Amino acid sequence: MPPKPTDVAAFRDRVWALYARHGRSELPWRHTRDPYAVLVSEVMLQQTQVARVLSKYPLWLDEFPTFDALAAAPLDAVLVAWQGLGYNRRALNLKRAAETVSAELGGVLTPEFDLRSLPGVGAATAAGVAVFAFDRPAPYLETNVRAVYLHEFFADREGVPDRDILPLIESTLDRDRPREWFYALLDYGYWLKRSVPNPSRRSAHHTRQSRFEGSRRQKRSRLLRGVMAAPGVSAEELAAGLELTPCETIELLEELASEGFLAGEGDGWRIA
Repeated sequence: MPPKPTDVAAFRDRVWALYARHGRSELPWRHTRDPYAVLVSEVMLQQTQVARVLSKYPLWLDEFPTFDALAAAPLDAVLVAWQGLGYNRRALNLKRAAETVSAELGGVLTPEFDLRSLPGVGAATAAGVAVFAFDRPAPYLETNVRAVYLHEFFADREGVPDRDILPLIESTLDRDRPREWFYALLDYGYWLKRSVPNPSRRSAHHTRQSRFEGSRRQKRSRLLRGVMAAPGVSAEELAAGLELTPCETIELLEELASEGFLAGEGDGWRIA
């Protein structure tokens, strides 16, 4: 059942009031409407703390200021610039997305283009670009926004799926100023997670991040850094230097190659 108009109005008032007190206007990606810069921020902020993105975001835009610049950059330079943000696949997908926009759209992303056709761009990222670059009302659902709706509308319920939250996002959306509205929701969610037990734990999609130390993800990252540091390095040298078994090293190298990160070169490996 959709919320009553009076409940929607009261909810909006609470969100706007908290935004007036706790809004994070200092975040640099809030001072641009460039679709490329917005997309970069949305991808960087996936599964990465704001503090870490704050240090990387301006450096990235200095080195790769446009879709065309990122499309033309060698992959090894892109991966070096991404170091410290984790989940290197995001950097690879971002470069591939830039290549598509550069080749098919002349480097200019328009509001009509379906961003979900780009590598690594899902519904939330596409909605984020629509909202923050083009000020268009779109159902933007990310972790802080989810926390707000769980806190406000599902306080006594566990295992809430996103399909139950999305209609509420639509029905409560301030369509007169969607860009500011979602900034307000993001900051409300940020504040909630520091003020009450995390509401996101009551989401059906909530999962604990797996341990990084000793994980397959860490081993892949170390191998990638090893190849970047010594192009042409052999699997045997990598295995010895990183204390991995030869079989595991070959398996991970071939996996990275199949995803487009690496290429074999004789007995050695290099960035694709």
